[in-house]
Amino acid sequence: MTSTSLNARADAGSPAAAAAPAVRDGARRRTSRRSRRRIVVDAILVVSALVWLIPVYWMVNSSLQSESDLLSSPPHVLPLHPRFEAYASVLHDSAFWSAMGMSLATALVTVVVTTIASFLAALAISRFRFLGRKALIIAILVVQMIPAEALFISQYRMLDAWSLLNSVAGLSLLYIGGVLPFVIWMMRGFVDGIPADLEQAAMIDGCSRVGAFIRVTLPLLAPGLVSTSVFSFLHSWNEYTLALIILSKNSAVTLPIWLQSFQQGLRDTDWAGVMAGSTLIAVPVIILFALVQTRMADSMVSGAVKG
Repeated sequence: MTSTSLNARADAGSPAAAAAPAVRDGARRRTSRRSRRRIVVDAILVVSALVWLIPVYWMVNSSLQSESDLLSSPPHVLPLHPRFEAYASVLHDSAFWSAMGMSLATALVTVVVTTIASFLAALAISRFRFLGRKALIIAILVVQMIPAEALFISQYRMLDAWSLLNSVAGLSLLYIGGVLPFVIWMMRGFVDGIPADLEQAAMIDGCSRVGAFIRVTLPLLAPGLVSTSVFSFLHSWNEYTLALIILSKNSAVTLPIWLQSFQQGLRDTDWAGVMAGSTLIAVPVIILFALVQTRMADSMVSGAVKG
């Protein structure tokens, strides 16, 4: 008998070889437990998502029903006879398109200004050590604690003195001031998450400081820029109270204020029109999230530099 056969028999009779099936069985059991746990977690997440979608479904469902169906008891879970008159009424309303234009203009100005300003401020706070840096950070936190309602009178008088009431510029100015402290703080977290070693490595390879920032750091900040832009857009798109105070002309209203046109004082409310208008207002938000959802992750540089 050769030495190879003897070694094979010795290995087969060793304790490690005898324990190998038990190890494999244990690994399979652990994998099975992880799979079952994953299935349970996925099921919980799916149920949670469906619960969150119920109000959206009910909004669309109500927009397709007649007034009598909406007020029936019990309510109709499905639109038995879908009606699109509410959508046609909204789309043929010139006030809707005027409010849409003002909301889009206000949101665009707010997003552009807050994104640029928060980007530059976050870079200064994160990358540089200057006199008053800690005081500035504390000031940003303190400003966020001030209730918005406490500023309404002073904001109205300020815009009135500057002749900016009922204007895109005036409303955008207030939205920028209201959302800027938070997006600066948000953007600072993204900048802190990008190691400065990446820029130094690019400079060693021949890039200038500006070139290293544009070619290396700026692309990695894309998730932060998208996140702050989306937050600024949602803030300006859905805001109601401040717009109600600043905008007093029927020709200068945003979409949340325009929805009031379906309420006829204390007499009646066109709920189908309200739901149809709300659905149309939500469409730009859905389109926005569909376009930027792949850029919303904030972990693109995870593991880029090893300690």
